[in-house]
Amino acid sequence: MSRLFFVLITFITMCAGLNAQTLTKRQINLAVIASLEAQGDMTRLKDSLKKCLDDGVTINEIKEAMSHLYAYTGFPRSLNALGVLSNVLEERKSNGVYDDEGKAWTRPAVWDDASLALSQGTDIQTKLSGRPYNFEFCPQNDYYLKSHLFGDIFAGDLLSPSDREIVTVAALASMKGVTPQFEAHKRGAVNMGNTKEQIDELCAYLSAYGLSQCDNAADAVAGDWPKGVPNVNYAKYFIGDSHVALCSPKNLSAGDKNVFHASNVTFEPGCRNNWHIHHGARQILICVSGRGWYQEWGKEPIALKAGDVIEIPEEVKHWHGAQADSWFQHVATHVSMGGEESNEWLEPVTDEYYSKLK
Repeated sequence: MSRLFFVLITFITMCAGLNAQTLTKRQINLAVIASLEAQGDMTRLKDSLKKCLDDGVTINEIKEAMSHLYAYTGFPRSLNALGVLSNVLEERKSNGVYDDEGKAWTRPAVWDDASLALSQGTDIQTKLSGRPYNFEFCPQNDYYLKSHLFGDIFAGDLLSPSDREIVTVAALASMKGVTPQFEAHKRGAVNMGNTKEQIDELCAYLSAYGLSQCDNAADAVAGDWPKGVPNVNYAKYFIGDSHVALCSPKNLSAGDKNVFHASNVTFEPGCRNNWHIHHGARQILICVSGRGWYQEWGKEPIALKAGDVIEIPEEVKHWHGAQADSWFQHVATHVSMGGEESNEWLEPVTDEYYSKLK
């Protein structure tokens, strides 16, 4: 698994170098490790750190990024990520690889002057937000934000304010339940020196390769289920954009003849497949995130949410997809019923019909 991810990251970075016009290789590497720290995926983080170091990102820059993110991902994920970095560096040293430490860390002056930290932090928060921000509902958090996050943490000079927002956006895009903060930092990243094109490219990059889900409905798809890659092989049978990630079930079957196959399908808002029929197989849909629709021919549509399970007998005409204002993911299984298996794709679910679903 880790080897496959290493190959993927290598390929992605090569493609980014060819196609990306605004993000640097360094920024992409920092964004990748930020995303993986936020997800708590220490296995993939190990290989991405090796790639990061090979591409010239310094040890102290990586440390600073992981330390900065504790304010967003929490101390446990930050400390775990730093532990992986430490192990990677020891392993590389044992193999005769000595990586660039980079600029030395120095203690910021604001750490010894609480009033200066509060003043500077207030200025930075105002710049990032685009206006003065006061969280009067909870004065404690207002002080922590101004004095500690935007004061103490942003005072470090190993990463620029624009770098800090790159890693922050990447991390928030990989977490559930933080959509307001994710959207705010997308705007704030521009205020702190990035261009809108850079942030749009960052979001498209992370989303396209399943590292995180950068969109206006991040909660619907961020989490343990991968978004996968564009579903190009079946695009002509869908209205809207969908994505697919193959699942890898181990030792799963429904008997000697009925073999279990699975893939995770992600529908963007409003996306749905055409009416279709499965011959020689029954299908099971396991809804894992977001909100969607399922309908059998001649029956009323059924609204779906995470945790719902739909069993579709063979030879039943049906369609399924996302609701108009939500991403939707389900794991789709095809269980052989004997004989030749095939999908019969039929007419689309028209905009006129779909728009009436409530």
